[in-house]
Formats: sequence, structure tokens, C-alpha cells
Amino acid sequence: MVEITKIYVKNMVCPRCIKVVREELIKLGFNVRSVVLGEVELENVLSEQDYESISKVLEENGFELIDDKKSRIIDKIKTTIIELVHYHSDKPEHINISDYLEEKAGYDYSYLSRIFSEVESITIEKYLINQKIERVKELLIYDELTLSEIAWKLGYSSVQHLSNQFKKYTGLSPSHFKKLKEKKRKSLDEL
Repeated sequence: MVEITKIYVKNMVCPRCIKVVREELIKLGFNVRSVVLGEVELENVLSEQDYESISKVLEENGFELIDDKKSRIIDKIKTTIIELVHYHSDKPEHINISDYLEEKAGYDYSYLSRIFSEVESITIEKYLINQKIERVKELLIYDELTLSEIAWKLGYSSVQHLSNQFKKYTGLSPSHFKKLKEKKRKSLDEL
């Protein structure tokens, strides 16, 4: 039977991150079983020196090993929200975020909410809104969907709700933002 070691990685926010982490761990000689946002499974028993090598190569690429429970939970919340908002067009658009996070993280939402706010100084809801606003910016720049389609895709109750929230967080209406043609977007790890 093969021993599996799970490690948790901070700042993984996109498919390229997964690719980089996988490639770097393979270069170090590890048998990589799986890599998903924030989590790696290795078919190796890791020594202290292995952890140091992994930590060093991850840091060189803008990532960080997570070694405490709270940090792992917070990273799981962030990666779950990022996956939901940015990468899962096959997910139901109108989803109850508290139920979804409970299912994915395996903890009661009130506990998740409390430690997230404690450590990040922002609520889960505001973090979700920030991610949605960045996704709206991206979709507006791509100019492939109408504002109505974007609102529906991201689970807004109406175009007006999306527009109000967008203006509150950016200071611009979606149509004004689109006209600017400036890429006023932040990378996901800056949010």
C-alpha cells in the first residue's frame, strides 16, 4: 500500500498555479498523485528536509506551505470561492454559499465565518463579493455576454443588483467600466 501525504499550499488561484506546483514537485523527485487548488497529494513519506525543499521551491514561485489548521481552513474557503466564481461554469449559478462551503470545507458555516473574519479581517460574504466583482470585470472586458447574462451566471437576483454592487465596490457603473477599456482588474491572489 502506497503512503499518501497531503500538503496544503497557499496562493494557488488558477490552473497555471496547479501546473507550476505539479511540475516543480516532479522536478524535486516526488510522486505527485494529485494537485488541486490549495492541496497536493504525494505518494511519498516526507522528511523534514523534504518539507524544507518543497517550501523553498514553492516560495520561489509565489506559493507558501500552510502548516496550521486555521490557515488550511481559510485557504480552503478562498480556493472554494475562487473555483466557484471563476472556474465552474457547470455549477448551479444560484447556490447557497454557506451550505456549499460547509459541504466543501467540512465545518459548520458559523465556525468558518468566525475564523475567516478573525484572520482575514473581512467577512466571507465580502470576499465572495470581491471575487464576483473581479469576475464581472473580466466578463465585461471579454464582451461575450450581456450584463443580464453575467448577472444570471454569477447568481445576482437582477441586473440592477449587480450594477448597484459593482458601482459600490468600483465607483463605476458596469457600462462606464466597459467604456473605459482599461484593465482595472486585480490578480486573484491580491484580493
